[in-house]
Amino acid sequence: MRTTQASHPSALTIAGTDPGGGAGIQADLKTFAALGVYGFSVVTSVIAQNSSRVLRAMPVDPDVVAAQIEAVALERKPNAVKIGALARASIVKAVATALAKHRLAAPVIDPVLIASSGARLLSAKGAKALVAELIPGARVVTPNIPEAQMLTGVEIKKPLDAHEAARRFLKMGAHAVVIKGGHFDANIAAIDLLYDGRSFVELKAERIAGDAHGTGCAFSAALAANLARGRDLETAVRTAKEFVTVALRARFRFSKGRALLDHFAALEKKS
Repeated sequence: MRTTQASHPSALTIAGTDPGGGAGIQADLKTFAALGVYGFSVVTSVIAQNSSRVLRAMPVDPDVVAAQIEAVALERKPNAVKIGALARASIVKAVATALAKHRLAAPVIDPVLIASSGARLLSAKGAKALVAELIPGARVVTPNIPEAQMLTGVEIKKPLDAHEAARRFLKMGAHAVVIKGGHFDANIAAIDLLYDGRSFVELKAERIAGDAHGTGCAFSAALAANLARGRDLETAVRTAKEFVTVALRARFRFSKGRALLDHFAALEKKS
């Protein structure tokens, strides 16, 4: 009988649910498992969604969110923390307070503001709270271009525009930022920009035609998993990008809805 060792890497996802399994906590846990990291989870909002749309969302009581974080922290402090959809300002504040209280790792923040279907997943007050309460001290923030524009006020039409937005995230107090370039015009290469306050690193990749549900969740979860395994930030970002690329190439579709990532495609490729 194999006994799990205390050194086994672990990561915590604090996010909303997706009963369709393509995004949110369900997708984060798949990503952690695919990368050999034990996954903990804290539910912030019960979201009735599938790959095409959000039907309804019910935020969890902030005290219950804080209690979930405490339950995990009392047993095992995770090596990394990833934060996704937070729904409202009171939950943002509860998460920030709990992370500080239990001295958990500086989080990877995927600032989920609006679902790809157009549904708002973080209120306007919640976005302000995110900037004030959680982005300061974040290990890394991973916005896509629309999210970066909304949070910084910088219009981003080409890769160079992302440099100013990145600077603003660090002025907010984040240790680093990755602005994802998937929303650039199709004629522009898919370039993600990593900035840690010292240097800008452009990570280029082939643009894969078509899209899939939950790519942002998979990237931030893979980044957190790589940090949990002890990789440095740039290596963690590059490896997370590779993970999403492989999963996106292997995407599939059920009879209805958008394409879904194959979170275990890399493992199948190795075998």
